[in-house]
Amino acid sequence: MQVTVLRPDELTASDIAAWEAMQSADPELANPFLSPEFTRAVGRRRPAGRVARLAEDSRTVGFFPFERHALGSGKPIGSGFCDCQGLIHLPDLDWRPAELLRACDLAIWEYDHLAAGQTPFETAGTPRGRAASPVMELDGGHHTYLERLGHKFLRAARGQERRLTREAGPLRLDFHRSEPALLNTLIRWKSAQQRKKGRRDLLSQEWFRTILWELFDLPSASCSGTLSVLYAGDEPVAMLYGLRSRQVFATWFPTYDTRFARYSPGILLHLKLAEAAAERGIARIDMGKGAARYKDALKTADLSVSEGYVDRHTPKAALCRLRMTSGRTARAAVRANPAVYRAAVRAVGAVDRLR
Repeated sequence: MQVTVLRPDELTASDIAAWEAMQSADPELANPFLSPEFTRAVGRRRPAGRVARLAEDSRTVGFFPFERHALGSGKPIGSGFCDCQGLIHLPDLDWRPAELLRACDLAIWEYDHLAAGQTPFETAGTPRGRAASPVMELDGGHHTYLERLGHKFLRAARGQERRLTREAGPLRLDFHRSEPALLNTLIRWKSAQQRKKGRRDLLSQEWFRTILWELFDLPSASCSGTLSVLYAGDEPVAMLYGLRSRQVFATWFPTYDTRFARYSPGILLHLKLAEAAAERGIARIDMGKGAARYKDALKTADLSVSEGYVDRHTPKAALCRLRMTSGRTARAAVRANPAVYRAAVRAVGAVDRLR
């Protein structure tokens, strides 16, 4: 196998066509976070971004997007906000992770949202565990999806819809709105929500907002930033910025107007989004790793994503493992103390704003 390491913007038109064909051939790779468009958008804002092109007998057989940091420490491209990670490849391709890391000048590659079907990484590496990524299955159509949900939950949601309609007007969902003002509203709502919960606010950082804008309304079948808006009358009450491909809608930033919180507008948006997505042939809405009550209520299945690392037996890899272990220990200690955690989040936010 021949491996060529490129910067994301060095991908050719034929590379992108081959990459998208591999995604179309395997449902496990259809997530838009694995697309060349996402990789290129992130690569323009994060200088550590790279792509390894894998070839056998002059035929391209795979692409490996990653970031290379100090000491040969590697992470998926967009680490920290990429909800699906791995090697994009032809069906039945077998690869040797140690050889791939050597060709990429990596001592270690750490992942936390590894997609299903990445068996060589899991077999050769050190897994830390698996987590559920809740999904809304739409392959049987919208009515089949609703039949899989609990009747009690649907009755409650329909009651909320009636009450919201009486207060603010009839509900409608626009599957995608391309107005910049609406995206700015979503950013404002979501940033306020993140700060209130004491979480790091990526949307406050200009470089990250640039990635969102670059993907927004992108004319691509494998990754397009989509802004879905739920209206009550003429007023937007909930929004969701997600990435969509032909088969998968990956939710990214859901939020709502807090004045209407008692009506669960986020739940109502997702239910109407399921209908609109099914009409467009989308087979799955992936709500991303992490527990949340609204995900438990809306999901019909869970995907399994794994966390861990794969490394080479080198001194650099040993140093990376030591730094990685100490960093995880420190983060766990900070999270265990709510006051310290809140102070750390504020400090990180201040550094981000200064940058």
